[in-house]
Amino acid sequence: MTTSEKTPPAADKARTPIAPSPGSALARIPGFGRPTVRFVHRWAIALLVANVGITVTGGAVRLTGSGLGCPTWPQCTSGSFVPHEAMGYHAAIEFSNRMLTWVLIVVAIATWIAVWRQASATTRNRTLVTLLALGIPFQGVVGGITVLTDLNPWIVALHFLLSMLLVSGSTVLVFRTTPYPRELSTPGVASRGGLVLAWLVYAVTWIAIYLGTVVTGSGPHAGDVKAPRNGLTPSQVTQLHADSVFVLVGLTVAVLVLTRVMRMPQSRAALIYAVLLVLQGVIGVVQYVTDLPILLVLAHMLGSALLLIGATWLVLWFRRSEQASDDEADPTPVA
Repeated sequence: MTTSEKTPPAADKARTPIAPSPGSALARIPGFGRPTVRFVHRWAIALLVANVGITVTGGAVRLTGSGLGCPTWPQCTSGSFVPHEAMGYHAAIEFSNRMLTWVLIVVAIATWIAVWRQASATTRNRTLVTLLALGIPFQGVVGGITVLTDLNPWIVALHFLLSMLLVSGSTVLVFRTTPYPRELSTPGVASRGGLVLAWLVYAVTWIAIYLGTVVTGSGPHAGDVKAPRNGLTPSQVTQLHADSVFVLVGLTVAVLVLTRVMRMPQSRAALIYAVLLVLQGVIGVVQYVTDLPILLVLAHMLGSALLLIGATWLVLWFRRSEQASDDEADPTPVA
């Protein structure tokens, strides 16, 4: 039930080659002079890993009660961008996470340069990497607002969701820039049904992640002893979060069965997503009955990012199959 990916999507056909200037400074940096497909793909992976990493370290700041270690923003304290020794380890943890943002910015800039200097890069990839690069300083501003509002739980949730959005967008860039051939589904009802299920999995994954932030906003990990909570009953919002996970389990089983029975190439990705979902569920239950230990909560946050990557990948793979079939049915002439 598969076919090889021979014809790229129509959006990939419109390319504007850019010949890097041999005398430019970038041309003398290994790899950036004439970026290859593999070079760009590796930077896209680096951007994805960096976005996941900053999300987890940001969670560590909140879980250690260091969210207001630097009580203001953009400075750490009034009159200084760096903490002083008397502020204690909470300030050091918060300041370290702020510094890690600069590592993410460097990776984003390098990825942006690599994509824009790649001769075969598509317009949509250049647009995507630009949005991802701009999203990082915007996310920094939102992080500053969380500090200035004394860790308002709804702003903290927005901060986390924006990080997840950057993770999903980076996954798209990794998928689009891959140099490796990808087997596609045979066009038909099964392929279209798989795409619908993949979109549902993606949407419910987002719902489960959002409800997870609401649970966190009602629980003990506020980021600081003085930080407010959202006022909701933890047991009730936890049940609502669990209900969304139950729906997600059903959708995941449907995708897994469809891809296995029809022998679709997406079956392995569906299986990986299912395994991640099971592990995430186990971690969620254990952390709940053990009163939310820090390491398990961090693992749960990492699991959320990995699930979103998996859901995004499924949608992209099924979409690519449908786009390839449309191209074959109605080919676009290329000069």
